[in-house]
This record gives sequence, structure tokens and C-alpha cells, in this order.
Amino acid sequence: MPTPTDYVKKTFLRVVDPAVGFLARHNVSPNAITTVGTLLTIAAGVVYATGHIMTAGWLMSVTAVFDVIDGQVARRAGRSTVFGAFYDSTLDRVADGALMAGLTVFYMTSPVHHNIYMVVVCLVGIIGTFLVSYTRARAESLGIDAKVGVMQRPERIVLLSAPQALFGLFWNGWVLMGIIILLSVTAWITAVQRIAFVYRFTKHLASPPIRMVSDPVSPPKAGASATRRAQS
Repeated sequence: MPTPTDYVKKTFLRVVDPAVGFLARHNVSPNAITTVGTLLTIAAGVVYATGHIMTAGWLMSVTAVFDVIDGQVARRAGRSTVFGAFYDSTLDRVADGALMAGLTVFYMTSPVHHNIYMVVVCLVGIIGTFLVSYTRARAESLGIDAKVGVMQRPERIVLLSAPQALFGLFWNGWVLMGIIILLSVTAWITAVQRIAFVYRFTKHLASPPIRMVSDPVSPPKAGASATRRAQS
């Protein structure tokens, strides 16, 4: 079933399609686009750490463009490769870690918004975010498409960019805290959903074959065995 993010992504792809065509025609490397996007995301994480939440939100909105168009350029230019997919997935993990690490530093060092509980929530969110990507990658290595769950990467990017760009530290930072708590909780829920999905998918593979009662297998009679041996 399509999610609201899917509709947003389709609309966004139509908007950036001219840019995708331009980059593909000029043979721009999709890996270079991925690298630039990751560097901008790391910069957004640093800005988060310094407490400029609204600025970081707008910067994240820009990086979302790179996060989408690298794959589109690769397909349009016929440059989709196995390494490109691996490289993109690896740098996505770097970007996710940088964002949550920046928010962790913010809550550790901010003289106004210092909050040890939010530091713990951010650390739990980092583990949950990595579990989301790991469970899917491990499932795919087993030949299972485990792209399920309430909070996947596009949703995380939207929640880490749009609310911060619009509200920053509005309501004394409660909007930001709510977003981080939501991200952390739903990341763990998504990881558990994927574990349960893989368990259900593979459960029947480990089950022993069931022998039908209506088709009993009787041991061969001694005479019949002797006859077959004599004929062989």
C-alpha cells in the first residue's frame, strides 16, 4: 500500500526531473552526487551540534535532493552498478549516524537545552536506525525483501528536515524533542517488524516435511525385496 511519503516522492521526482536529465546528459557520476549529498548531511549534523536547528533543517532539505537524484541519474544514464548501490547504502549509514550524533552533541553541550534523557534517546535512536538498515540488508542477503515497517529512510529524512526548518527550537525545543522521540521509537518498531517478517517468511523453511496419513509408506515385504534382488 502506498504511503504518504510515496506520493510526496513522486511529486518531488517530477519537480527535479529537468535536473536529473541535465546531469545525465552531462555524464555526471552518480557516485559523485552521493558523495556530495553525504558531505552536506554531515555538515547538517555539525550544524545540529552547534544548536542552529533551523539552519540544519534547511540544509537537510537540500541534501534530500541529492539523496533522491543520485539513483535517478544512474538509471537515466544507464550507469547503475552493483558497487553504486553498495556505495549509496554505505554512505546512507554514515549520514544517518552523523545526524543523530549531531543531535546527541547538541543535548550534551547546549547550556540552555542540555538534557541527559534526550542524550539517551538519541543514542537509542542511533542503534535503532542502524538496526533498521541492518535487518533489511541481512534479509536481502538471504533472498528476502524485508522493505516493511512504519519508519523507513525517506520518512526519517522528512522528519529530520521539514519540522526543524519550519519550527527550529519552537516551544522551547519541545517540537524537536518530540520528533527525536518519535524517530527513536519508530526505528525500533520497524526493526522488530522486519525481524518478525523474516521469521514468518522463513518459519516454514525450517519445518520438517509432513507425511500424509492417507498415503502411508509401508516397509517392503521380505519376499518382494528378495525378488528385486534376484532380478537385479
